[in-house]
Amino acid sequence: MAIVHDVMPVFELFQPTTVEDTVALLDQYDKDAWVLAGGLDTFDWFKDRNKRRQVVVDLSGVQGLRGVKKAADGGLEIGAATTLTDLANHALVKESYALLSQAAALVASPQIRNQGTLGGNVSQDTRCWYYRSGWTCYRAGGNICYADTPSAINREHAIFDANRCVAVNPSDTAPALIALDAQMVIRSSGGERVVNAENYFIGPSTDIMRMTVLRPGELLTAIRVPATWANAEFYFEKVRERLVWDFPLVNVASALKVSGGMIQGSRIVVNAVAAHPMRLTTVENAIAGKPRNEETASMAGDLAVQGARPLAHNGYKIPLVRNLVKRAIRGGPRA
Repeated sequence: MAIVHDVMPVFELFQPTTVEDTVALLDQYDKDAWVLAGGLDTFDWFKDRNKRRQVVVDLSGVQGLRGVKKAADGGLEIGAATTLTDLANHALVKESYALLSQAAALVASPQIRNQGTLGGNVSQDTRCWYYRSGWTCYRAGGNICYADTPSAINREHAIFDANRCVAVNPSDTAPALIALDAQMVIRSSGGERVVNAENYFIGPSTDIMRMTVLRPGELLTAIRVPATWANAEFYFEKVRERLVWDFPLVNVASALKVSGGMIQGSRIVVNAVAAHPMRLTTVENAIAGKPRNEETASMAGDLAVQGARPLAHNGYKIPLVRNLVKRAIRGGPRA
């Protein structure tokens, strides 16, 4: 059964002020180090689950990890510790990359956005209640998925790409970054590596105990958004139980290039339906060169749900994905 720990474990706290010092600490302590950004996911883990680290590295004093600036290619470079509020309200983001601004503005509540960071939002662990509550599932090192049993409560779980684990990725900003073809900048003592946002997230078939490619000793320092999709026709929609706080049941992010009523190119991503945000490349290919109309949108919606395998209580996600993709292509809801 689940075990709840209300008392945080003892740890040693470090508060570096530079990226270099941060990386050095992560290299020194490796698997014993925990990175603290906004702290919203961290505090839950430390109180409510038996996750313990000898060292916590607090990023709040590292100014080099904050802020939004224009990149040399005309795109943006966003510090991973930039708050969601700052991201949603930043003039450069709102002007040319409104998709990301819209996604950031829909995360949780205003208070949480004031504290939460972009890096934290894309790197948070899954919210599966069995896993978070201490059940020894596959993701926690056990040999069962409690969410995929006959008596399970699995209304919010995966309908795609399940592999033993049926937990989903809960991020709102992740699909927007993939739709914008962003890149994630990762630092370690060995140097810097850059990973396409699409490849930053991994599923259980790759590693059932991680949701991103980040390894011990590595730090997500920045997100680069190229100018490629600046000022495209954007659409973001999030369906959730309540207007604030809740994680998505399903969300969709799209960027379309349209000329003369014809779709010239697109990037369409859905999330909260698998352990990783899903880019719908089949849909993108199918709508290329097609008119942006109801027929194209309906065709795309049907394609988007091919291969879905619902659990006992989440079959509603199939029509939800279908309709969100239709809206993303035609530009919004219609009677």
